[in-house]
Amino acid sequence: MMWRRDVRIYVATEPVNMSLSFDRLAGIVRDQLGGEPRDGTVVVFHNRRRTHVKLLWHDRGGYWLLYKRLDRGTYRIPLAIPQGATKVEVSHREVLLLLDGIDRGLLRSARRRVRARSAA
Repeated sequence: MMWRRDVRIYVATEPVNMSLSFDRLAGIVRDQLGGEPRDGTVVVFHNRRRTHVKLLWHDRGGYWLLYKRLDRGTYRIPLAIPQGATKVEVSHREVLLLLDGIDRGLLRSARRRVRARSAA
């Protein structure tokens, strides 16, 4: 990844519209997640179906936005979400597993989650 390993990483617990821009996502960080979008923290946003994610972070020069869609499967949003939490902190390793679409359970049982396909 492009950020330092000591950077704090949060996953937003509620889905967002993936068409939102840098500024709108920064506004969500500030207004809904209670953070400061320019402090270097990485925030991971996901859509309702958990098939797309956007990562927002700010370095000293400006915002970065990483957008990824899985070809198959869904992203596994952390299960240990405290009641009322708007974000959950994850480790660098956990976000890499999340971005690969891997269930972050025990590594020996890690697997890619596959969505059911509709009968067309």
